[in-house]
Amino acid sequence: MKFKLLILLFAFFFISINLYPQGVNKIKKGTAILPSFDPSRNAAKDIKDAIAEAKKTNKRIYVDVGGEWCIWCHRIDKFYESHKDLYSYLKKHYVFVKVNYSKENKNEKVLSKYPKIEGYPHVFILDKNGKLLKSKDTGELEKEKGYDYNKVKLFLKKWSNSSHKI
Repeated sequence: MKFKLLILLFAFFFISINLYPQGVNKIKKGTAILPSFDPSRNAAKDIKDAIAEAKKTNKRIYVDVGGEWCIWCHRIDKFYESHKDLYSYLKKHYVFVKVNYSKENKNEKVLSKYPKIEGYPHVFILDKNGKLLKSKDTGELEKEKGYDYNKVKLFLKKWSNSSHKI
């Protein structure tokens, strides 16, 4: 009887492990489609890698600065997630990089190369060589408790190097 109970417990344990969703931490920290702000990442290397990718693909670089503590950072991620056309345009015409700013890692050395940030999230648009083209306070893209579709659309379109419509 104890042997059967032990086998049943082991079976339940292994079944429950396989049913547990994989990658659950990624979804909790960011959104299903956008990465989280990770204080352990090397922002200088991430931007350097983005420049290499942008040169290969002839894209601009969208640098998203914020942190997991920032409600508006989560709101803009959810905005892109709920507007697949804008997210597709972003992925097609930009190399996307998140740079963490938090008490764990302020990335001061990297961010000192760019204009001062007044609020988060903040976006820097770089050309394929890493030259700053635009520093954008995303507060200008807000509407009520979210983001304005048309303002975000115009911003993405204006700073991409593409004439394609969204």
